[in-house]
Amino acid sequence: MVFFFAVPWIAKMHATPTFNFIDLCAGCGGLSLGLMNAGWEGLFAVEKEKDAFSTLRHNLVKDGAEGWFKWPDWLPREAIAIESLLSKHEAELKRHRGQVTLLAGGPPCQGFSSVGRRLAHDPRNQVFKNYVKLVELLQPKTVLMENVRGILHPFKADAKKSEKPPIYADLIKTALHELDYEVWYAIVHSKDYGVPQTRPRFILVGVRREGRKQLQSLKPFEILEALRQDFLKQKKLGTPVTVENAISDLAKVGNLLEVCKETPRFNQGHYGKQSSDYQRLLHGKMNGALADSHRFANHRPETIEKFEWFLDNCQKGKKLEQEERGDYANKKHMLYILSPKHPAPTVTTLPDDLLHYSEPRILTVREMARLQSFPDWFSFKGKYTTGGDRRTKECPRYTQVGNAVPPLLAEALGKMLLKFLGEVENAK
Repeated sequence: MVFFFAVPWIAKMHATPTFNFIDLCAGCGGLSLGLMNAGWEGLFAVEKEKDAFSTLRHNLVKDGAEGWFKWPDWLPREAIAIESLLSKHEAELKRHRGQVTLLAGGPPCQGFSSVGRRLAHDPRNQVFKNYVKLVELLQPKTVLMENVRGILHPFKADAKKSEKPPIYADLIKTALHELDYEVWYAIVHSKDYGVPQTRPRFILVGVRREGRKQLQSLKPFEILEALRQDFLKQKKLGTPVTVENAISDLAKVGNLLEVCKETPRFNQGHYGKQSSDYQRLLHGKMNGALADSHRFANHRPETIEKFEWFLDNCQKGKKLEQEERGDYANKKHMLYILSPKHPAPTVTTLPDDLLHYSEPRILTVREMARLQSFPDWFSFKGKYTTGGDRRTKECPRYTQVGNAVPPLLAEALGKMLLKFLGEVENAK
């Protein structure tokens, strides 16, 4: 969730009202970046994973820089869990009660996702309760939440228990209603807002009633749809943006390579020439520089042989079922060869879920970031990947990208909220 609030020390800096936000479960900063690009001002972000926070801090926390976070003195610029924020800084937060414009963010979605194990008792499913505690504490004007669409579906019933399994979207809506919020939610498709990825997302918008009786007639998601064409026109984008539109200038073949300075046993690629409006939009003024996090995997010969077989014999643009994998069938659930002429499926945190459409390899972090609509200047920190038991304890670059809210989608949501708040003010 992301929360925005106008606090006294910010108000002194601006002659006109400012729309502010706090980003909870902020990850590496995709939601924050999009909201800032839409005109919102960030106060601070809450993220417990050190590597993800390092990425966010490197890119979006810059003293004296316009457009980035205006970090308060009372909060250290370091990774922190929401529980710790509440226990250590309750007094500071209380001082801003009623002055918050928006509280937003994306709580952990792995427990709800159909791609994962989807466990009803995954402790990450309960993080929303801390969001609700912060809503109660701060009483923000608006709430924004992003998650996977699985949050709308009940978990499988436990035969040993008589009660029905919960639908978490309903639990969240009920909790916000009890705190005097009107709530709307919908499934929004990222590809409709210029992201080269289908990525359907559950988006929840809540607004504090404050005695207004006509809020139910407002339609925030109709506002979002109405602004879509102007948004795409401003970005010079058509839809859908395809995988080839997004990453063809990052191919390994035909582009300059050099030894990766962070990990010398790997090669890292330079940017090639941009050939689409999407590539030009994200590349900006990087001028063909060495691409951040564009480190190519060192696949074994037998792995390259397998990937070549997939490229030659399997249909692109769909998940490969076990019977389609020939002699290479295995226990791996997700395996998808990208189609150059269509958007990608939802990008995950596992680098070997997606195969390049023309080269026998997995994607680089930079290519995954392009599919998520991160601009090329946005760099990533921490190790590239991890495995085994460490996957539940670390947040490497591939995980940071896969968990992020696409900045282009976030920007469209930010623009919708600005217009929506104008309609809220006019409601009786």
